[in-house]
Amino acid sequence: MLTKRISPILPRIDRIPFGLAFISVSLVLLAALGTKWDWWGFRTGLFVLKIGGYASAFAAAACFVGAVWSGLSGARFGFALTLIGLLSCLTISANLWYWKKTAETVPRIHDITTDTDNPPLFKAILPIRKDAPNPADYGGPQIAAMQRAGYPDLAPLLLPANTNEAFQKALSTAIKMGWEVVEANQTDGRIEATDTTFWFGFKDDIVVRITPDKAGSRIDVRSVSRVGLSDVGTNAKRIRGFLKRLEK
Repeated sequence: MLTKRISPILPRIDRIPFGLAFISVSLVLLAALGTKWDWWGFRTGLFVLKIGGYASAFAAAACFVGAVWSGLSGARFGFALTLIGLLSCLTISANLWYWKKTAETVPRIHDITTDTDNPPLFKAILPIRKDAPNPADYGGPQIAAMQRAGYPDLAPLLLPANTNEAFQKALSTAIKMGWEVVEANQTDGRIEATDTTFWFGFKDDIVVRITPDKAGSRIDVRSVSRVGLSDVGTNAKRIRGFLKRLEK
């Protein structure tokens, strides 16, 4: 009788860790998509993400125990469920750990430029981001010093082409990278655009400046987040990617 009473319970026990994993994964996805779809502000989204991160770590431990339990009891379906849950939670935990470590190593700034002495200025985008928590004005010497310490490799790109050719190449590269071009002013040698991050839908604004140089043309780029104190290296990565593609 005791065996008959316990056996129906075992399948349900196998499914509990998977349920925890499903909840934690859902929290992480909800944190990002809820922010992207304007269900709540980015601070709420980050708070939900933090809860999802802790939940995924707990669920991973539960799935590991569940997988061992299922394996020893011969419950193949339960073992498969807990294994899927374990891998899902480990993937989430690894990514969140990587983001956390990156945030700890990069400067806590959100305004990155290839010219810290004379950063490119926004014009067309100013009305669009007028209500953004982060201003479009450059932070000055303190921000410049933090950037040089954290991203010493960022520098203008010199192209062996006249400014008209360089402008068209820069504009084509911005479009290929999926940026939403707000203005392309060839007379001023200025391109302004907005890039949206994939998961949270954060809006970052970019201005590209093309000026004459002895080598042909000089390309300067500035990328600024609308929200958040730290961009976790996103703006610097974006500038590097743009210049690398433009150089090729």
